[in-house]
Amino acid sequence: MTSPDILLLGATGLVGGIVARLVGPAILVRRAPDDPPPQQKMLVAPGGEWPALIADNRPSTLISCLGTTIRQAGSQAAFRAVDHDLVLAAARAARGGGARHMITVSSVGASAKSRNFYLRTKGEVEEGLRTLRFDRLDIIRPGLLTGDRPGTPRLGEGIAMVAAPLTDALLHGSLRRYRSIPAETVAKAIARLTRCEAPGAYIHENDAIRTLAD
Repeated sequence: MTSPDILLLGATGLVGGIVARLVGPAILVRRAPDDPPPQQKMLVAPGGEWPALIADNRPSTLISCLGTTIRQAGSQAAFRAVDHDLVLAAARAARGGGARHMITVSSVGASAKSRNFYLRTKGEVEEGLRTLRFDRLDIIRPGLLTGDRPGTPRLGEGIAMVAAPLTDALLHGSLRRYRSIPAETVAKAIARLTRCEAPGAYIHENDAIRTLAD
């Protein structure tokens, strides 16, 4: 059953696809998936039309599982256009339409001061979302996501997932946040957060994500 007050971006990705199944939100995509989820409201439009569509639909909660890679996008500029510009444009439209709650998937290590382009971009998105002053903002910072990814396999991520059990065993204390985590666990945490109403801005890293998912 669709939850019309919740709008999901990134429903065709690893985490977003599971969130779509668990939460039943309305979905906004740039291209219609081959196997669209049944009984869910789906909006299909190029990214440039998203702000107007979001403003018209006036969700109370916006979930962003939107994300690509520099390799998939083709350049740093194209990557930033999706992971930064499109996410913030959607968030501004939702907030302008009265949305009170934003949940976004970022990355462990995200920081606007990072020397790493990917992590700096994620950190800048987080800072931009904070300025919008949602009643509640939940920032999800998972480590390496494990699970069956849709689309073309990524060699580097495949190798990392194979090595994850050994790598995770070496990460203790403050380094635990860099451990791998199943996409299903992240999606369950997001589903739980849609029911949280306490105001404020919250950052959830691996251990907190697992606790929310239990």
